[in-house]
Amino acid sequence: MRSVAVVGASLAGLSAVRALRRQGFEGRLVLVGGEPHRPYDRPPLSKDFLAGTLGEPDLALEAEDEDLDVEWRLGSPAAGLEPSARTVRLRDGSAVEADGVVLATGAVPCRLPGSDGYDNVHVLRTLEDAVALREQLLPGRRLVVVGAGLIGLEVASTARALGVDVTVVDPHAAPLWAALGPEVAGVVTALHEGNGVRLLSGARVESLVGSGAGGVEGVQLQDGRRIPADLVLLAIGVRPAVDWLHGSGVQVDRRGVLCDGTGVSSIPDVVAVGDCSAWYDAEGADFRREEHWTAARERAAVAVGSLLGGSAPASGRPPYFWSDQFGLRLQFAGRRRPGDDLVVEEGDPLDLDFLASYRREGQTVGVVAFDRARSFTKWRRGLASPTAQQVLPV
Repeated sequence: MRSVAVVGASLAGLSAVRALRRQGFEGRLVLVGGEPHRPYDRPPLSKDFLAGTLGEPDLALEAEDEDLDVEWRLGSPAAGLEPSARTVRLRDGSAVEADGVVLATGAVPCRLPGSDGYDNVHVLRTLEDAVALREQLLPGRRLVVVGAGLIGLEVASTARALGVDVTVVDPHAAPLWAALGPEVAGVVTALHEGNGVRLLSGARVESLVGSGAGGVEGVQLQDGRRIPADLVLLAIGVRPAVDWLHGSGVQVDRRGVLCDGTGVSSIPDVVAVGDCSAWYDAEGADFRREEHWTAARERAAVAVGSLLGGSAPASGRPPYFWSDQFGLRLQFAGRRRPGDDLVVEEGDPLDLDFLASYRREGQTVGVVAFDRARSFTKWRRGLASPTAQQVLPV
């Protein structure tokens, strides 16, 4: 293999480039990015950057003295892949030929029907999204956040610190209910309500209410309530950015590029990492998309090992994520399922300072902590690693 194209100038894409060089690849490397920016860190977009305490230069993922010998093709996203011709076509009409391809195109935010065209309705995925939202987060304004996932809750925390009135609408019984279970969801509820966030759990949005001036002035709920809004953030999840791969022969579905347990797609010499990929999980006997920073970074080395034909061990550690809200750090690792028992191991959830384990049939399968970083690290190390499935079962 003499040339590799990495499609996606993201954390996953940059991590793949670094892994290629670390694993001895000395050939031509081309990094394709749809945005005009070099790779930048996305987690601060909902926190410090949104609050104005970090600037754009602070988001850079590359070290100042880092030289990976990469050809940059930025500002035009990929439009098609022709594996037989070993070619990635770009939207601007140009093309990149390569012996191997790393797919790292990430994901795009979901939107509500009829939400396009309003300058006060936002999503948060890119630097431009964050800048547009930040300009409207002014003290005294009314923000309605649709969706109580990590992005929605982090923006709610940042907005409250800026003096914004915040309402969060979510169809689940409590924030992060599906990810962390009812007990921890109750702790998250107490954290936000204690800091002045109005939580409307178990509520579904029917529509956005527009004004004659072209802006949204409220959110209509299915139960008849109407929530006034000066701006709205849609944080209702993402979908993998794989539409451009249809017709390429690479197997995709709503979960993303379907890969085996080492990142190899259905096409030889094409691997996928990051939010656009769904790796086969032998434990759950299904494909899983891990939409978190750590997975994007760690899985790149595994996929690159597969691409270069070396031994490619499974992505060893269980899924992990963290979130900073109202000055506290929430951390989770593992594979929680409904019905798992939650056991408080340290501290007290009522004090927003605790560590708890998730147990299934006597085995610890997950750990969650609020502001217990040192203890959490020890517990995370002890979690069992799943066995990788090396063959794509399709």
